[in-house]
Amino acid sequence: MSPASGVTPSAGGGQTSTANAAGRPASIPTGNTFDKYGSANPVVRRLMSGFEASLERLFMQAAPRSVLDVGCGEGVLTYKWAERLGEKPVVGIDLADPKLESEWRTRRRENLEFRTLSGDRLPFQDDAFDLAAAIEVLEHVPDPEGMLDEMMRVATHHLLVSVPREPLWRGLNVARGAYLHDLGNTPGHVNHWSKRDFVRTLERHGKVIEARSPFPWTMMLVAVS
Repeated sequence: MSPASGVTPSAGGGQTSTANAAGRPASIPTGNTFDKYGSANPVVRRLMSGFEASLERLFMQAAPRSVLDVGCGEGVLTYKWAERLGEKPVVGIDLADPKLESEWRTRRRENLEFRTLSGDRLPFQDDAFDLAAAIEVLEHVPDPEGMLDEMMRVATHHLLVSVPREPLWRGLNVARGAYLHDLGNTPGHVNHWSKRDFVRTLERHGKVIEARSPFPWTMMLVAVS
């Protein structure tokens, strides 16, 4: 999910979709291909420091009492949020993958649950969570608007979302000679937003409270309308 050298890493869990010649899904990678949170690469560490600082600011602003993390990947952020919330419930979901489930077993808390689910049809009641998050997920899904609708349905107060900022993301890939045959597009990225376009997309679903731009991402806190 992240570019091959890890210089512009994907920052969240993920559900990705690739298609065969007939347009049907051929494979759906899950999780992260690169350990950006534990990387010793100074460039990656600098990028992730900015990413995590912006995410922390928006999470604190939302001050949720419960969280649904859609496309949670290995559950690194999900676990941190569960620690932050104490006894308040946190649920992380992602597609079936034994590697992810193995990681989930290393991250256990009484208030934390991981479930194998797709984010396009959530089996939760309306207003089940204070906050629904999708961190580096929407660029991978065939129907991001539908997923946002579902997240809005199950969230009482806020959405917290992030995506790669385009065309910057692809430009950085081209600059380092990656994915040139796809004009710098990271494999699995089927949706591409500039910051302005992403704001407009989220405004169709709620009120954008704050939009941040940690290099090279776009990140937003959205109030449920």
